[in-house]
Amino acid sequence: MDRRAHVRSTTEVGRGAAWTDEQLVAWALKGQRGAFETLVRRHRRALVNHLYRQVGRQETARDLAQEVFLKVYLSLSSFDPAYRFKTWLYRIASNCAIDQLRKKQPATCSLHRDTRDERSAGIDATLAGNDPTPHDVLRLRELQSRLEVAVRRLPVDFRQLILLRHRQHCRYDEIARITELPIGTVKNRIFRAREMLRGELADLLGPEA
Repeated sequence: MDRRAHVRSTTEVGRGAAWTDEQLVAWALKGQRGAFETLVRRHRRALVNHLYRQVGRQETARDLAQEVFLKVYLSLSSFDPAYRFKTWLYRIASNCAIDQLRKKQPATCSLHRDTRDERSAGIDATLAGNDPTPHDVLRLRELQSRLEVAVRRLPVDFRQLILLRHRQHCRYDEIARITELPIGTVKNRIFRAREMLRGELADLLGPEA
């Protein structure tokens, strides 16, 4: 590759051209710093949100995200391109979050907490639905608030799985790789976590939920 082509490819990587995560890893391993920066920009917001919902503190989530990306960068050469980069990233992130939670008691969450921290962390708190009535809005807000609290009350292992499944939309096989659990165990724990959440929210969801 001549110098002009090298500069052009470097610029394209730095701008986040239509490269897959796995291609960006390959570029980064060849010394293209912009490739790893693109990976960080691409995944940072979702990763901070995921960690926030596990550890309950915005500042801690941001610090953990930096730690995760540092670990990813230092061990990039061990990445197996047979798997998705996102799966590998979230495996490292989940291990960091669990280590953090084992050091400290999980943070509690007030039913009337200020949502400014969530907005500044990039967490989407918008309500689903088409032109909801004021009553619907209030009910959905209460449900959302109660759900956040109920998720944080789950055992750490169950919380991790339910967030990977329903917040990050990971497939069961991806979750199994991230957590290094048998897929049957993953499915069973997610089912049990859902039952726990239904029990916590039964008065809002109704008997058919």
